[in-house]
Amino acid sequence: MDVEGLQGLLSPEGQALLEALRGHDPADELAAATRLRRSYDTALVSAALGQARLRQRGAAKFGADAGRMYFTPDGVEQATRTSVAEHRAARFRALGVRRLADLCGGVGGDAIALARAGIEVLAVDRDPLTCAVARANAGALGLADWIEVRCADVAEVATDGYDAVFVDPARRTGRGRTFDPEAYSPPLSWALAAARTVPFAAVKVAPGVPHEAVPGDAEAEWVSDRGDVKEAALWFGTGPGSFRATLLPSGAALSAAELPPDPPVRAVGRFLYEPDGAVIRAHLVAAVADELDGGLIDPSIAYVTADAPRPTPYATGYEIDDVLPFNLKRLKALLREREVGTLTVKKRGSAVEPEEVRRRVKPQGPNAATVFLTRVAGAPSMLVGRPVTQGQLSTETETNRQRCT
Repeated sequence: MDVEGLQGLLSPEGQALLEALRGHDPADELAAATRLRRSYDTALVSAALGQARLRQRGAAKFGADAGRMYFTPDGVEQATRTSVAEHRAARFRALGVRRLADLCGGVGGDAIALARAGIEVLAVDRDPLTCAVARANAGALGLADWIEVRCADVAEVATDGYDAVFVDPARRTGRGRTFDPEAYSPPLSWALAAARTVPFAAVKVAPGVPHEAVPGDAEAEWVSDRGDVKEAALWFGTGPGSFRATLLPSGAALSAAELPPDPPVRAVGRFLYEPDGAVIRAHLVAAVADELDGGLIDPSIAYVTADAPRPTPYATGYEIDDVLPFNLKRLKALLREREVGTLTVKKRGSAVEPEEVRRRVKPQGPNAATVFLTRVAGAPSMLVGRPVTQGQLSTETETNRQRCT
């Protein structure tokens, strides 16, 4: 699709065609194309079918809004999902930001969340089609008065008068994803310099950014959504030198002005806790271990063990029934004895793939179990158990309350 194709979709005829395709089954696309070409221009039908496919992909990030939005293939892939964009917009709003320059704005995912948070946005991108799509999205969602879209090189845009800047450099080149920050577009060094020209800023970086690459005047934040780490950002004007893990959709946030010392290594207790990926990326596992009065099962493995079930938003708890040396034949016999047919396999510090385990043990039966393939004090091990129930956590909470009264 080009700009002319987008304009066709925005016409009354294009809107009627998109409405006719709303909720259509992709498996019936050929039949739909044949039927619609009897009434509409062939090029317009092709553009509408392509947009319908992109909207279906966009629903995973934008929910119901995707049905009214416009996308490009790169735009829907690279756009920030709504939950993360709303979190970031809320942080900017809490900082008192009222005007923000969204540099490398893409199809407008972040601009939409910022505008809905009551922040005036200048969204800048250098690609004419991307800018046209972002402008169409602002109009489709009733945010045209809040979002100004400018087609320009971000390096040529003055940010004077803005309270904040958000920069999301492209981390792909013509040869695919790049891990060299100076190969970003624009380079990370430029993005960081732009961030330092305003009172507040956030620069999106790869979730795998090493801690030693975090500038001393920045706060590094890792964000997960339903357990999956989605992004990392360097914040300026908030907590210089601090590290933060934010878990969505709850919004629970764990932060530290400096990284805590490594937690102790201890024998596996009755319970095992799997920290959220954002907590692990932020190197805040020790803070979770301290909260749980627990320790690590191995100095290089981010599993926390403890003797009691305790509620925490930062880790998922499991009750452990067996701690065994790694041996799939033994695991198969154990699962057969317990009639386990639903097996969840988790691994950390093990080269064995979960699919291989399930293929070899052939779980059968009405019961469920979780097995952890990991290391315990350096030795390859298997931990077999099941998720902690809400009842166990409620009992522990009540016990703690009674101890304090």
